[in-house]
Amino acid sequence: MTRFGIMLTGYCAIAAVVLPAFLRPAPRLVWNASASVPIGLYSTRPAASARLGDLVAAYAPAPVARLMAERHYLPLRVPMLKHVAAVAGQTVCRSGLTILIDGKRIAEARPRDRIGRPLPSWSGCRLLRTCEVFLLNPASNASFDGRYFGPVPARGIVAVLDPLWLPGGGAAASASASDGREISPEPSTHGGFHDQHR
Repeated sequence: MTRFGIMLTGYCAIAAVVLPAFLRPAPRLVWNASASVPIGLYSTRPAASARLGDLVAAYAPAPVARLMAERHYLPLRVPMLKHVAAVAGQTVCRSGLTILIDGKRIAEARPRDRIGRPLPSWSGCRLLRTCEVFLLNPASNASFDGRYFGPVPARGIVAVLDPLWLPGGGAAASASASDGREISPEPSTHGGFHDQHR
């Protein structure tokens, strides 16, 4: 091999090691301005990494998405930011206005929204199946979440969010401490997202 060939091979080897570090996609960032979850800057990671207790970006089922758009809670094709409050194998109930998970009271629903319109409701208990999740922001009484529309398909989850900077210095609240329980969503058909939720 000629001297030029040796040098070229060396440069190619270095490039193969160094360039991926610069070309690797940077983490996507989301700025949340809604009070439903702590206001601040979040990084995202793949939906496949979602666990019980995580804050996720998720698309609502079509009927729910239409209602949110009609009432100006959230525009169409914009995901909600909600916590994964229950996963497959857990039992979620709504009794009157009370939400229970595995028999423990977690949150209260409201009968009407802030301008007096009746909010959707459901009743009874549901044992979550594989590929189902219950999304809830327990720290926000005004959050439009599973307390009104019940369990949803896990395939709607498009990303997991981790707080990078919260002006108040607080940490993102979770419905329950993460115990490592995984979610097994069906493949998502949704694309990217930006945050602008209720």
